[in-house]
Amino acid sequence: MNAHNWRSRPPHAARAVPGCRAGCNLSPAAEQLRRYPLWCAEHTAESLLDLISLFLHPTFRIQRVTRLSFRQKVHLAREDAIVATVKRLLAEKGFDLMTVDEVAAEVGIAKASLYKHFPSKEALAAAAMEQMMGLAVQQAAAQDAVAGAHAIDKLRAITRWTLQTQLAGEMPTLPAENSSLRNALIAHKGYMDGLMALSDQLGGWILQAQADGTVNPTLPPEAVLYTIFARACDPVLGFLKAGGTHSDAQIVDWVMLTCFGGLCARAG
Repeated sequence: MNAHNWRSRPPHAARAVPGCRAGCNLSPAAEQLRRYPLWCAEHTAESLLDLISLFLHPTFRIQRVTRLSFRQKVHLAREDAIVATVKRLLAEKGFDLMTVDEVAAEVGIAKASLYKHFPSKEALAAAAMEQMMGLAVQQAAAQDAVAGAHAIDKLRAITRWTLQTQLAGEMPTLPAENSSLRNALIAHKGYMDGLMALSDQLGGWILQAQADGTVNPTLPPEAVLYTIFARACDPVLGFLKAGGTHSDAQIVDWVMLTCFGGLCARAG
């Protein structure tokens, strides 16, 4: 993806969804929606960002659950418990140190039962990462809907949410460059769709902020994007929290200041 033309790519061809009273259209990137019982909002979402957000939003899952049998609901509830446990363990110790046995023990199920939900350690972690990406996409959509907010305000808000989520121990550690999880994520359609949607959204804000002078226009947009993404695994938060002398709010404010204000003092 060319970081300088996020908004210049041709729109995805729309595909009509049979049986949808509201006449919803799904882009190819959201084709996975067709695998599940269809549920339509009163006003259909047409952009990739809205489609992914809709698919991952709890409301959509609630609509699905009401149509399932008791056995299927139990299966989904157990799956949710597994993913929640994996997210926490990934945040605490990372992919390499997390074990399938540990996940099964914490959820309270046999290892064989866990494999009925997820066939591998990589699949477990990918499910957690996809859910986290879905939450990030939702946060971006919420910020984009704030009336009167400038692009820099939206960038600050999504970065602050990222830092707060990491401090709360809910942000899975990003995989190493050559890890098996990284390869699994690249092949994971749901995760990659969310990543592209989030990158497009943030990329548009970055270009707007550079145009109005609130972000340094001499920086390559992708450098700004990666700097914001890197806050999801910023070790500074952990170091400051480990000292035990600062509140989470203070830590977030300081990291926000270094990210958006820099380290150099300004005259006046």
